[in-house]
Amino acid sequence: MLTVGDKFPAFNLTAVKGGPEGLEGPGKSFVDISNESDAGKWKIVFFWPKDFTFICPTEIAAFGKLNQEFEDRDAVVYGASTDSEFVHLNWRVHNNDIRDLPFPMLADVKRELSAALGILDKQAGVALRATFIVDPEGTIQWASVNGLNVGRNPQEVIRVLDALQTDELCPCNWNKGGDTLKPAELFQAA
Repeated sequence: MLTVGDKFPAFNLTAVKGGPEGLEGPGKSFVDISNESDAGKWKIVFFWPKDFTFICPTEIAAFGKLNQEFEDRDAVVYGASTDSEFVHLNWRVHNNDIRDLPFPMLADVKRELSAALGILDKQAGVALRATFIVDPEGTIQWASVNGLNVGRNPQEVIRVLDALQTDELCPCNWNKGGDTLKPAELFQAA
């Protein structure tokens, strides 16, 4: 699996647009998104195993509710699975929790991005619940993977993004606005 310090792989995938534009129907709801889209921004890229399942919409909706907080941090959110853009669109139309999703849903139908990241489940052949924070230069700064049966905490992704954006040493359980560690001060106290 790719991890911190690795370059996020090049990709070009079809996605269902975020927001109301994503509900306009085939031909109008789709957009191509690549690793070059949203240049200069932090990227939160998270994967779920399958559309029309049980845990996935809870996570996707939670990321959607926090979308403005990510935008406030100059970050974009991309959700992805190995389902097609048509399945994504149908799921959005028929699931109240994700109907108003503000970010795009990427379709990794050939599993190229999932395979390049090393996040395909060996038995099921679908993406694990992987989350990546990618800096504006395209380097992975944080990676987290959950098994198929355990949902993740999008609020933790914001906490880690905040810490990464300080470019300072952040102690355990650090939250935005908290004190960072100053090594020179720690050595003086000793």
